[in-house]
Amino acid sequence: MTKTHLEDLDLTADGTVSSGFHPTGPDYPLIVKPLDPDTDPIEWAEDHQDFIQAAVSRYGGVMFRDFPFEDVEDFDEFVKTVSGGPLPYMEQSSPRDAVYGNIYTSTSHPAGEEIYLHNEQSYNLNFPLRIYFYCVTPAAERGATPIADTRRIAQQLPGELVRRFAERQYQYVRNFGEGFGVTWQTAFQTEDKSKVEAYCRANGIDIFWKEGDRLKTVQTRPAVATHPRTGETAWFNHIIFFHVTTLNPEVCNFLRAEFAEGDLPNNTFYGDGSDIEEDVLATLRAAYEREKVAIPWQRGDLLMLDNMLMSHGRESFQGSRKVVVAMSDPIAWQDVRYRIS
Repeated sequence: MTKTHLEDLDLTADGTVSSGFHPTGPDYPLIVKPLDPDTDPIEWAEDHQDFIQAAVSRYGGVMFRDFPFEDVEDFDEFVKTVSGGPLPYMEQSSPRDAVYGNIYTSTSHPAGEEIYLHNEQSYNLNFPLRIYFYCVTPAAERGATPIADTRRIAQQLPGELVRRFAERQYQYVRNFGEGFGVTWQTAFQTEDKSKVEAYCRANGIDIFWKEGDRLKTVQTRPAVATHPRTGETAWFNHIIFFHVTTLNPEVCNFLRAEFAEGDLPNNTFYGDGSDIEEDVLATLRAAYEREKVAIPWQRGDLLMLDNMLMSHGRESFQGSRKVVVAMSDPIAWQDVRYRIS
């Protein structure tokens, strides 16, 4: 925890900013604006580290609005100042383009597709505790980055369901080389099969090479976590995001007609490989939807999320849109294990 206790957080940050919430949203994310429009965002961040860390731990997300960020290089410098520098993107699950160092496009998915709420790389043994978004160009219509508080999701889910997933965990099955999604070469950033095998051995991933240079990976992961700084329970997983039924119904039906459940490009199961019931999936989706908040982007907005406390997604949009992303503060699953009482 930072020096600033959550209950004692000064929302004015020594009288340098105003803080509040979007008129149509709940109490997250915290929207922070400088009182002096000429405030240097990097210098301000250096001087208010405790405020920033405490605010993101309390609210799950902080949007820095109206700070005079000039470009992606300023964004990169802000991340370095607050979190020590962006991480490379490993075990890629969606197409991204590098923009500057370890700053990437938030996704290269087609504009007409919605991206469901998820927590970045929760399926990795090591994942980023922080994720940052910076709006270079807002979309002409829609294009927000919706978020949802994973603490509230965990609280509203039936206790028996949370316990079931805490005990059984979940399984993420991925098939590369079927003509959908990124290739294994892109996902693992190598053309060398032996390097893929070594990475998977070190990261708890079972692999199966198939004909035609295709690859199947299977990883079993926890679904519930305890936040290392706040001690709160978080619904932290990719169960819904990667389940085939989350896709557009037309796409889902096509894939199910073409592939067996275990051979789909992406799919999730209980940790023992058994199917997750439709009513359970519906309950999980409803919980995400109840907590979803979508604040329209403005040019120059910077959104900092605690990746464990806040899931994120993307609305479909029209027009050009450029939002870049950085991930930081690596942490291991073994350090956030949820203990079943």
